[in-house]
Amino acid sequence: MRFRSPAVLRSAALCVPVCLGIALWAQSGSAPAGGVDNPADPRFSSNVNLVNVLFTVTDKKGRFVTDLTQNDFDVIENKRSQFIKQFTAESDLPLRLALLIDTSTSVRLEFGFEQQAAIAFVRDVMRKQDRMLLMSFDNTPEMVSDLTGDIQKLEKGINALRPAGGTSMYDAIYFAAKEKLMLDQPREKFRRAMIVISDGDDTLSHYTRDQALEMAQKADTVIYAISTNKTRAEQEGDEVLKYLTDETGGQAFFPFKVEDLDQSFENIANELRHQYNIFYRPEPLKTDGLYHPITVRVKTRKDLIVRARKGYYADKM
Repeated sequence: MRFRSPAVLRSAALCVPVCLGIALWAQSGSAPAGGVDNPADPRFSSNVNLVNVLFTVTDKKGRFVTDLTQNDFDVIENKRSQFIKQFTAESDLPLRLALLIDTSTSVRLEFGFEQQAAIAFVRDVMRKQDRMLLMSFDNTPEMVSDLTGDIQKLEKGINALRPAGGTSMYDAIYFAAKEKLMLDQPREKFRRAMIVISDGDDTLSHYTRDQALEMAQKADTVIYAISTNKTRAEQEGDEVLKYLTDETGGQAFFPFKVEDLDQSFENIANELRHQYNIFYRPEPLKTDGLYHPITVRVKTRKDLIVRARKGYYADKM
């Protein structure tokens, strides 16, 4: 199943739910200019009664700290400390993962190594209660495998990928978040993460970087990225990957050798096993549909580093 622009839509058989955004392009010729939310659709905004914050804590050497309690944390919104209604260590909650792999021509030389590293990651991270979707993106995003716990199916899909064409990374992030990751409810019963393998240089997307980010934030999804830029010189795409991961509480990895890909995937798998989750009800409660910055900190220890999303989108009523 491939998400295509109106000019290359071949038949109505392709119009599964993820084609909703494509149908809108057919009517307007471009992505919405004023944002991506639709207040009438409850999937498009967080339930602001309880804001969800998934995060990790490390020491200054990057080692995970997993023995903290609710009383160790403080959530700041609008310069006010917020009351934490629910706190959990998330290592046992089911994962809903999206593995997004760049199959454009820019990754052709190292693509075989990327495939094998991705397969090793799937084998390492997936447990019985977890589900993962596989999506490739070149000229358009393509759903290779829907959310599944079948590791062999995911491996087969990864092995079948072939690089060709341009890069539509933002569209892939947008659709994976909107049409898949935000669907499993209630939100507090699942952890959502997206792993993007790309050089970050988007050339063909209809949606913008910030529209893709907004949809990931509304889906409570942490983005991790592994760069395929092997030049050792920082490119614009590297900055894009850092921005997307920083804003959602994830991390970007820049392996300079293909042999380092396995370590990057292992780092992500380890982080997914060492997470905390906080739910809080904002005070004062705002229903303006706007983005609200937040900060999570460890109030009992100044030597620790928290990596968390930087804000959320409120409901609009």
